[in-house]
Amino acid sequence: MRALETVLTEKGLIDPAAIDAIVETYETKVGPRNGARVVARAWSDPTFADWLRRDATAAIASLGYTGRQGEHMRAVFNTEDTHNLVVCTLCSCYPWSVLGLPPVWYKAPAYRSRAVIDPRGVLAEFGVTLPDGKKIRVWDSTAELRYLVIPERPEGTDGWSEDQLADLVSRDAMIGTGVATVPGDAS
Repeated sequence: MRALETVLTEKGLIDPAAIDAIVETYETKVGPRNGARVVARAWSDPTFADWLRRDATAAIASLGYTGRQGEHMRAVFNTEDTHNLVVCTLCSCYPWSVLGLPPVWYKAPAYRSRAVIDPRGVLAEFGVTLPDGKKIRVWDSTAELRYLVIPERPEGTDGWSEDQLADLVSRDAMIGTGVATVPGDAS
């Protein structure tokens, strides 16, 4: 892929900065925004959250997010007692239509193996420190089934609109390597 980009750049057919901007948009804005809207709807609509638990594929599709490895989805909900973490140990199965482009680290063998062996250590490297008593459940995506983590809804968000709630949800929170942003938290 890099070779093709180099040839097209040398011929003046593409601008590498434009390609970088497009990739950045799909990695951090378009794709993850879809998933963030799913999470926000689940947080604000108990009926939708129940549907998401029972049939995530259909619930997500009802919002228009289908295709590209998002055909078979399961939503797993973080709770006070359990934090969920997603990995694909065999390759890099990832719900593109919901989360956008997969991050490079998600496909890396180090993440794929360590997430299963030492999930608490991996989370710490991402800046997530959980209470010792909180269970971490690791979900292994496959070509047949991909997972979406529904992070815990931050306190202080009662009455917020779905758009406001979606702004608190990152791609990493929906993989489980992050948590939802706490309102007013600059990090």
